[in-house]
Amino acid sequence: MIDIVNEVKQANKRIQGHIRKTYLEHSASYSEKNGADVFFKLENLQHTGSFKARGALNKILSLSEKERARGVVTASSGNHGAATSFALSQIDCSGIVFLPENASPAKIDAIRRLGAEIRFHGTDSGKTELAAIEFARKNNRTWVSPYNDATIIGGQGTIGIELVAQHEKLDAVFIAVGGGGLISGVSSYLKSVWPDVKMIGVSPENSAVMMKSVEAGEILDIPSLDTLSDGSAGGIEPGTITFPLACDLVDQWVSVSEDEIATELKDFMGLHHQMIEGAAAAAIAGFTKTAAQWKGKSVAIVICGANISLEKLVNVLAPE
Repeated sequence: MIDIVNEVKQANKRIQGHIRKTYLEHSASYSEKNGADVFFKLENLQHTGSFKARGALNKILSLSEKERARGVVTASSGNHGAATSFALSQIDCSGIVFLPENASPAKIDAIRRLGAEIRFHGTDSGKTELAAIEFARKNNRTWVSPYNDATIIGGQGTIGIELVAQHEKLDAVFIAVGGGGLISGVSSYLKSVWPDVKMIGVSPENSAVMMKSVEAGEILDIPSLDTLSDGSAGGIEPGTITFPLACDLVDQWVSVSEDEIATELKDFMGLHHQMIEGAAAAAIAGFTKTAAQWKGKSVAIVICGANISLEKLVNVLAPE
């Protein structure tokens, strides 16, 4: 059994000086509206505009000279690709990022600016990932998984260390779930410190592969529809180590509609005057949908990223 808590502690030492310790911001407006003490963990302010910088930096910094020299390959719906490109730029190492053809233009531009080579494959991030894995195998490149890697999970889990330092005791934490790396890492650490904390996984109805897989007791190969929460969209790799972790550590699952995601995107930006992406809004929507459960409780919502395309943002703020 992988010791994820130790992975998180090691990651915290490794990535110090490379990442930002993001704010845990109290929200007077969401607290008053919902009768809970609501906090936002602002990973939208992280390097590359996403929590993914934590895991990517931890992985890239842990590579041997030989692994670096072979060149890195990864796959992403966007945020992990940008984070890996950023991490590679810190050590002057080359890399290729596989993206689905429908990836966010904002995320594509971010990856290009950071210097990684981009290749496109398919329209489902799960299928893109499988193609990238095969490419890395055939070309003897170093594969960097977006989530199916204890080192990546450990990096994402450093958010948990910061939460413990920033709050005396949280009752619940809401996290948008795609491949499950973020919720696996944060849940592992938080439950080692606060055994009673409730970890809530949130997925868009249009792409709830991990949630439905957990409900079924096995990893499912099911299609995903377009969603504002593109950072959590797509399938998951067969045999991923995040699946048993999600089964064991996530206390409750919530699915949210596209309308619910759009509403929270607009509301948060209007109230907090910060850019966020659809996956972050999905986590907020998951809380809002279940707010009656959390009256009088202290709740944190991980604002996982800020990378939304201008086109999507306009469509949400001023729909035709």
